[in-house]
Amino acid sequence: MSAPTVAGGESAGELFLRAAALVPAEHYALAALAVLSVIGYRFLELHVLGDLLRGFRGGRVDLVFHPASEIYHCVASKCRSLHGRYLVTPWLASPHLQTLFLGIGRPPSFTYNRQLYTVRDGGTVALDWFLASDLEDADGIISQDASTPLVVVVPGLTSDSDSAYVKHLVHSMARKGWNVVVSNHRGLGGVSITSDCLYNGGWTDDVREIINYLHHKYPEAPIFCVGTSIGANILVKYLGEEGENTPVAGAASICNPWDLVVGDRFISRKLVQRIYDRALSFGLKGYAKLHQPVLARLANWEGIKKSRSIREFDHHATCIVAKYETVDTYYRRCSSASYVGTVSVPLLCVSALDDPLCTREAIPWDECRANKKIILATTPNGGHLAFFEGLTAGRLWWVRAVSEFLSALHDSSYMHRQKAEDHVLHSSLESSIDKSPYVNFLGDGMVAPATDDGPVNDGPPCSQIVNELKLNNGVSGTQQNEHAKEAETKSGIQVDAVPDQSPAGSEKQQGEKANKIHDAIAPVKRSINRLTRYQGRSVWLLAYISFVTSWPLLGSLAFIVFRKKFRNPLSAK
Repeated sequence: MSAPTVAGGESAGELFLRAAALVPAEHYALAALAVLSVIGYRFLELHVLGDLLRGFRGGRVDLVFHPASEIYHCVASKCRSLHGRYLVTPWLASPHLQTLFLGIGRPPSFTYNRQLYTVRDGGTVALDWFLASDLEDADGIISQDASTPLVVVVPGLTSDSDSAYVKHLVHSMARKGWNVVVSNHRGLGGVSITSDCLYNGGWTDDVREIINYLHHKYPEAPIFCVGTSIGANILVKYLGEEGENTPVAGAASICNPWDLVVGDRFISRKLVQRIYDRALSFGLKGYAKLHQPVLARLANWEGIKKSRSIREFDHHATCIVAKYETVDTYYRRCSSASYVGTVSVPLLCVSALDDPLCTREAIPWDECRANKKIILATTPNGGHLAFFEGLTAGRLWWVRAVSEFLSALHDSSYMHRQKAEDHVLHSSLESSIDKSPYVNFLGDGMVAPATDDGPVNDGPPCSQIVNELKLNNGVSGTQQNEHAKEAETKSGIQVDAVPDQSPAGSEKQQGEKANKIHDAIAPVKRSINRLTRYQGRSVWLLAYISFVTSWPLLGSLAFIVFRKKFRNPLSAK
């Protein structure tokens, strides 16, 4: 079928091309620029126009928590950053721009003090310390004591203490007067791998050992933990595994991937996410090259070199070293979303809904809402670990939020207390009481271990201890005898009588009378002691019982004492 023609013998297509040729080239350039701008705006997920339409007020911070959560009502409610809005730096109004700028920005400049810690399997972990005393202000060096809070930072994948966001957090907490230590993953921070074990997204053994070590070394300092990215997944998994038995007083999880299976599907879904996947795989291969002698022996080195995604690297390295059957098995077992319900430590979780690496689809909304210890804070924007704010992008919003939350938690009475007894205190007390799981209460309120062998009595009797103490203090023999018998009647232990060494007979008689009084009152005292232990709240009942049981004796004594005084007025009359 021939094309339609018009007057002059030209077709409609030829007329259209002729008309198009009459349009200046500048107009086409502008149109192409507009189309590319729209595509780029959508590709980079820019939201500067939305911020402009909202008057640059920022997005509201949404909080998810249990309605009866004391952590929210008494701690998070005092944090202004969690109840306001977050405004992104205008020229970084994109999650991708923020995430990219995180690696090229200028973080605070300072120097760590390094400590190399060897874990049980022979691996080496670099602990980078930055103390509050390392900062100087107008008043001089900040004073330190044993109770200064300690913050343990767990970095993300292929990150270490030199990462920009880690330095922002460390510097901010040190300015508040807190001590900070960054627990670098194995093989990172310039430290070689010294064992046949690598860290992974669910490896909690190193964090557990480091926290226990710090708790034992600094027992008076409350320990707080902050995990970022994959470090947040490790931290939440550790808190869920330990439950009440962790010495951590409070924690924060920043940009947690939560569900590694969902995250793996998400990062391979779109073109921009595949770019991130490729970039992270390059970082992992760089990590592998630093430790090639170890990985070439433990894993599939040829497969590692050809890896073009995180999943391929985990298939050729992580699953082989950690002995997981498949990559999905590794992801499912190491996802922290499965451990949210057993977290017993006050925990602040911060996530951006536009995070290009950790999708909102993996956030365990219902599990966080069901746990009274967890506060989940989400913002519409922020990128991955970025959350830049201010015109100069010199601050990170999540750092301010974490600082406020941990400070409010430290000033409250809701810090987590470890259920188990303090092992540091018990290690210095070499007694069988601390080694026995059960206790018995003696008549005088002392505690003795209850074992199958009967009551423990390794030391000298109570009267002998009292006598030795009194002799050292220069107490007379009569007083020693009285105290010895009093201890005997209280404790119920039979001991030999201490001979009276007083030369005066009257003093001996007075001592015998005092002993008789002690013997008469001893059963009453034992009864009161037992009732005090078992009915500690019934103070008035105890007072009534003591008054009734002691009234016959007290009445007779009062009659003897005041009888002569009553006789004198009567005789005078």
